[in-house]
Amino acid sequence: MGKGITAGTAPAVLVFLWYLGFSPVPVLVLAAIAGLVWFVMRSRPGLGTGKKKRLYQKDAVPTISFDQIGGQERAKKELREALDFLIHRNRIRQYGIRPIKGILLSGPPGTGKTLMAKAAAHYTDSVFVSTSGSEFIEMYVGVGAQRIRELFQEARKEAKKNGKQSAIVFIDEIDVIGGQRAGAQHREYDQTLNQLLTEMDGIATDQEVQVLVVAATNRKDMLDSALLRPGRFDRHITVDLPDKKARLSILELHIQNKPLADEVELEQVAVETFGFSGAQLESLTNEAAIYAMRDGSETIRQEHLSLAIDKVMMGEKTDRETTQEERERVAIHELGHAIMSEWVRPGSVSQVSLSPRGQALGYVRHHPGQDRYLYTRKHIEDQIMICLAGAAAEEQVYRNRSTGAKNDYEQANRYTRSLIEAGLSDLGIIDKDLVSHETLHQESAKILKELHDQTVRLLDRYSPVFDAALPILLTEEVLSGDQFREILKPYTQEPAAANT
Repeated sequence: MGKGITAGTAPAVLVFLWYLGFSPVPVLVLAAIAGLVWFVMRSRPGLGTGKKKRLYQKDAVPTISFDQIGGQERAKKELREALDFLIHRNRIRQYGIRPIKGILLSGPPGTGKTLMAKAAAHYTDSVFVSTSGSEFIEMYVGVGAQRIRELFQEARKEAKKNGKQSAIVFIDEIDVIGGQRAGAQHREYDQTLNQLLTEMDGIATDQEVQVLVVAATNRKDMLDSALLRPGRFDRHITVDLPDKKARLSILELHIQNKPLADEVELEQVAVETFGFSGAQLESLTNEAAIYAMRDGSETIRQEHLSLAIDKVMMGEKTDRETTQEERERVAIHELGHAIMSEWVRPGSVSQVSLSPRGQALGYVRHHPGQDRYLYTRKHIEDQIMICLAGAAAEEQVYRNRSTGAKNDYEQANRYTRSLIEAGLSDLGIIDKDLVSHETLHQESAKILKELHDQTVRLLDRYSPVFDAALPILLTEEVLSGDQFREILKPYTQEPAAANT
């Protein structure tokens, strides 16, 4: 009713002012400004409306335990040791040890940082309150700091409500609010970070409920030094990509509720998924189950897992229509990669495919072999030659190259930069910031040319393989590693003998 009276009165007042000789324009401008302010205040949760935006998720005590997280044995051990300070309070007080205030989990996306934070709450029988760093960034000064205060207040309140003596506050993407502060600039999230530091400093003042901050980031190098110092985040735990043993453990966990065929070799899948995160491995088992359902199979077979690996690595199959000439060129290109891969590392080819996936018209899937973390110059040069072999094969057959080699060249250039920056090139040990771009480019071009010439010479020796494998690949669209090696066998020379 009040809105109706206002709507009827406002035009009458404007007409009356105009009749008296006053311009209604200033009144309209002020009304528009007031309306805009009212709209903004109404649209921002927690500003002038009495309504608070839900910033966090609450979980009395999570049910997930460390035993339900595959792999990451070292990280879990470090985390348990840190959490024991929260459990055995009387014992640490006896030794004069101050309570631990924060644990920072850092590592690539999908490695299980959030799961480990929940498992930490389960292990310590603590209330779990979680949020994301992006929830604290606002255009209004002071809002982020207020939300930090509310977060810690809510954690203590929930602990008391559930009869717990401790609470874990989990902040994901902490780099959003914990980034390095730049000089004298004053930004809204500087206040938010300052408030977080203040709250962490004052954690020990509430003896009734002990709060532990667990934060996660995949960009630890971006965090402010004040946040990383002892007394704030006392433990820094790296949650890295799983190794082969950990990958097998993760696969076994995620396959438990799925019908797996007896002949499936999960260890082989673990070998072929080097570089996969825990999230990718979970997705792999899920996609394998979907492929099995599409086929009407009662169990998940090895081929379903193989297709799932391709799906996670390359994306779903596409419906791109290619000409016969393009298919032949792609087949030659991929055969070049496969031949060179078998040359530098026999038994490394898992599959050669002409099925378009993602942005690729074809691909070669490799057995990565043993997990490697250190690389010699020879190993990097071998990888560069595999990258260059696709375009070199096109040159050998068609006397020209195509744009299909663009990604190969980008990857080859990355390997070359790594080789130079590691001090493995003819430039020796260098500081790349003190070497001109021209010098780096010349060295890179020299390395690529030498390796390209070697690649062309090696592929020349295998020219009959293209004639033998091309018709089969065009017909079947997929060559398994064993099939390809059978075709290659009559023409294979031992690398050591061929190099002499």
